[in-house]
Amino acid sequence: MQALILDQQDGKTISAVKTIDENQLPEGNVTVDIDWSSLNYKDALAITGKGKIIRNFPMVPGIDFAGRVRHSEDPRFHAGQAVLLTGWGVGENHWGGLSQMARVNGDWLVAMPEGLDGRKAMIIGTAGFTAMLCVMALEEAGITPQSGEVVVTGASGGVGSTAVALLHKLGYQVAAVSGRESTHDYLRKLGANRILGRDEFAETRPLEKQVWAGAVDTVGDKVLAKVLAQMNYGGCVAACGLAGGFGLPTTVMPFILRNVRLQGVDSVMTPAERRAEAWQRLVRDLPASFYEQATSEIPLAEAPRLANDIMNNAIQGRTLVKTR
Repeated sequence: MQALILDQQDGKTISAVKTIDENQLPEGNVTVDIDWSSLNYKDALAITGKGKIIRNFPMVPGIDFAGRVRHSEDPRFHAGQAVLLTGWGVGENHWGGLSQMARVNGDWLVAMPEGLDGRKAMIIGTAGFTAMLCVMALEEAGITPQSGEVVVTGASGGVGSTAVALLHKLGYQVAAVSGRESTHDYLRKLGANRILGRDEFAETRPLEKQVWAGAVDTVGDKVLAKVLAQMNYGGCVAACGLAGGFGLPTTVMPFILRNVRLQGVDSVMTPAERRAEAWQRLVRDLPASFYEQATSEIPLAEAPRLANDIMNNAIQGRTLVKTR
């Protein structure tokens, strides 16, 4: 089997596709033949060594995958069954999806939802799954299409682009924030009603004019602070990322004067019931056109190069990895 192996040499992360034996896989009660994986921002941090993602080497990165069960000691899964995995620390502290095979805990797997196949599931991947959780968080906070405009930051990335497509399909007016003019046509095709430059979110005051009913933030730091200052009374921000930094230079004023909610969204340890609900919603709510517009496809050997492109903000949408 082929796998992308990360190792350390003189304190630097080295990545290479190698041939390994199935016996080298870590412990787990389900073995999966992987057909598809994808590249996420967290994968790029791990592969390039620019983030302290990996603590133990060697490691196979890849925080999500889709394939078919090869062998199972878990009664919930049987040989030949189509499954997918996102989260649970896979690709960080347990060998992950940028490989032709994985051995994992059955608790981490999701049976492939009806209406999806492995390729579509990985076009969605962790990014799309996270975007769906953000949209559900806004809905649960009472934000409806009638509430007003919803802003999505980091809109050209995997989470942001899926959030734009989902919100548009559900009837929301969507403003997309992107730092690259080259992505504007792409974002309009996904359903963005208007597009704002990231430089408009560089500076902020404690409170600004009310603009947004809701927000999906993938950036953090100053961008999130600006969004909070511009929220409508009773608005909600679903925050799921820190591509711009983990700081938050804001005040309590949006929260106590405008009744604003900042809802954190985690996709790694999402409970099984919530996980299943989100995947069913994705099958139902993602437009068919999304799968064509938002995807580039690469072989396993190209993953290190594309990881560098992701870190240099040179990728839009989802990068799908065909492992076989």
